[in-house]
Amino acid sequence: MGNFYRDNDDIRFLFRHIDLAPLANAFEEGYRFAKEFDYAPQNVDEAIRNYEMVLDSLGELCADFIAPRAESVDREGNTLNEDGSVTRPKGIAEDIEKLAQAEVMGFTLPHRFGGLNFPNLVYSMANEILSRADASLMNIFGLQGIAETINAFASEEIKQKYLPLFAEGKVTGAMVLTEPDAGSDLQAVKLRAYQDSQGNWFLHGVKRFITNGCGEVLLVLARSEPDRSGGMGLSLLLCEPGPTVHIRRLEDKLGIHGSPTCEIFFDNTPATLIGERQRGLVPYVMTLMNGARIGIAAQGVGIAEAAYRIARDYAASRRQFGVAIEKLPAVRDLLIDMKIAIEAGRALLYDTSRVVDLALAYNNQAENNPPADKDAAKKLKDNARVYKRYAGMLTPMSKYYCTEMCNRVAYDSIQVLGGSGFMRDYASERHARDARITTIYEGTSQLQVVAAVRGVCSGTAEKYLTELAALPYDPQVRDLLAKLAEGTQQLQAAIEFTKQQGNEYMDLHGRELVDVAIDLINGYLLCGQASTKVQMNVPIAGDGSSKSGQTIPMKQRKLLMARRYVEKNAPRIKALTELVRQGDKSTFSDYEALVGPVPEV
Repeated sequence: MGNFYRDNDDIRFLFRHIDLAPLANAFEEGYRFAKEFDYAPQNVDEAIRNYEMVLDSLGELCADFIAPRAESVDREGNTLNEDGSVTRPKGIAEDIEKLAQAEVMGFTLPHRFGGLNFPNLVYSMANEILSRADASLMNIFGLQGIAETINAFASEEIKQKYLPLFAEGKVTGAMVLTEPDAGSDLQAVKLRAYQDSQGNWFLHGVKRFITNGCGEVLLVLARSEPDRSGGMGLSLLLCEPGPTVHIRRLEDKLGIHGSPTCEIFFDNTPATLIGERQRGLVPYVMTLMNGARIGIAAQGVGIAEAAYRIARDYAASRRQFGVAIEKLPAVRDLLIDMKIAIEAGRALLYDTSRVVDLALAYNNQAENNPPADKDAAKKLKDNARVYKRYAGMLTPMSKYYCTEMCNRVAYDSIQVLGGSGFMRDYASERHARDARITTIYEGTSQLQVVAAVRGVCSGTAEKYLTELAALPYDPQVRDLLAKLAEGTQQLQAAIEFTKQQGNEYMDLHGRELVDVAIDLINGYLLCGQASTKVQMNVPIAGDGSSKSGQTIPMKQRKLLMARRYVEKNAPRIKALTELVRQGDKSTFSDYEALVGPVPEV
């Protein structure tokens, strides 16, 4: 029997390396839920055991049941029926049923609704594992943020009606945001929300590119204030499928074929207001989208892991010129870079998830159970504020880095397989097709950079890097820490130059600044992993055709990873920061001359 949790040494290592105790303590609120719910943990050790038991169970389900169906799911796709209903691929329907039976469809929901009440960090691990098995299924499993949004902002009556159904896996949801003329610019949403004389709400208009738009619970962003443009005229409403909700088409897509992407027409559809009107975009949808962005980052890491494993196996078995192709330096270098990129992405994703959990924990305690001591209460509020800023910067960084990395690894996986990778005999081509959407939906890479560079240039990155630099490290990484400190100085010089040029220049060179900040953050995270106290041995490959049976301490392996990552990126950091400081503004001054006239298509 396979297991996508147990066979991933890096996930198992990080589960032990990251301190889960503060998260468990915060989410279980002193383990008070154990008095009311038999399945709630009574202490920190039990909570962490529960986390790993669920990941282990999910890993087995993914390896033995979900992954074997992924190819047929991709081939079959979804079907729009004459009555407007959608029939999912057989494999997806079976997968959802199995996930419901495994009781993991309420991963982050509170115990009182039948949820697991797990931190986002553990949920990110689960999303990655499931994405490795079938990325399209993750689009349904990963939409649990809809239930979280209902829990955070809806009335108790709405919570009681829907959240137990989510936890039981009896309903799935959809974020109904995008319109034909409002993609990334959600402030331009036009779909109308209006009330009748009795105060009942209705929806009228079209939404497009809606993932799982055939779900049973639809959260719809709509314009409730016709006289107000922009975000302040928008509200969030909930509706269910019915005779006034028409799926007009299913998109014919490059990848993630198991995930239905719908165009929906709401024909004066009855709906219920979530929270307060005019707060639909901020904070409701932005909170929902930030969670979704972390989910897509996890999806990217999962796809990359699947693609890498195919390439690694093929390189060890495919022989050319009398040797396994992994003996060729170019192939060997490619595989090493793929592996390090995945582990760097995983490090960033998991640390982002940890920071998001701490931001939620600090904020919840400050609002609901603040300390009586004024100094302690002030410190708690300060922590909530600082970690909210960290989360606001790291979330788009993770989405950007992990999805771009995913596309590179999927592309390189095909390259390792050569002609075979281009054929449908191997899953590499499916992973490449599935990967492509990850840099687009839930905000393109360009938008993630725009969001992240504000944190980089506002001092948030400097503060976070200072915090990382102050952590205890093994003496063996002292030289690497010096390189990271030098890189941080180079980043600060580039930031100061950028500030002098104005916001337009910051957006122009945002990618370079964000790339440098991510390289530095990942460098510290990998140095931290190389300084671990976790005692764990991992296997090393033998002659390219079989395992040698030899092992290496994870601490030693992580030191090798950190050294290669930091030393290889140090020249890149210098080059990128020097590029920023050159002050080139030809993008603004010479655009028309450089790109030429609009061509006839």
